[in-house]
Amino acid sequence: MRGRVLIIAGSDSGGGAGVQADIKTVTMLGGYAASAITAITVQDTLGVHGVQAISPHMIADQIRVVLRDIGADAIKTGMMGDVETIMAVAEVLREEACQIPLVLDPVMVAKGGASLLAPDAVACLKQHLLPLAYLVTPNAPELAALTGLPVETTG
Repeated sequence: MRGRVLIIAGSDSGGGAGVQADIKTVTMLGGYAASAITAITVQDTLGVHGVQAISPHMIADQIRVVLRDIGADAIKTGMMGDVETIMAVAEVLREEACQIPLVLDPVMVAKGGASLLAPDAVACLKQHLLPLAYLVTPNAPELAALTGLPVETTG
């Protein structure tokens, strides 16, 4: 086995994104995938039709029990949703996982430019999760939002 990866993200009922896509990737690479679900989406190949957030307390508890029992060699985040979720995740990661590399997928802006995170949550993510990250994987619009600079090419 190549390693244990804790995935903290939303669940995609269509299986093409979120926790489901990350679990498939980790498994195909020979790793062990564990998860902490931040939201449940009603999603298919046509788009997202609904979202139900999980309470920040429940998200933090999922992270804690996985880290304390199974452990993790890496942590990967996805959809956070709001300030309260970001704060809960950042707090538990500082307490329980400060030595584990964090791959931060900011999930802030859709590739087409639509905002997926409120401005106050973007500021919170930049202040509380970004400093914990070992690697950040933004798309072009997210990179522009994180840096405040225009992204003119992705090549």
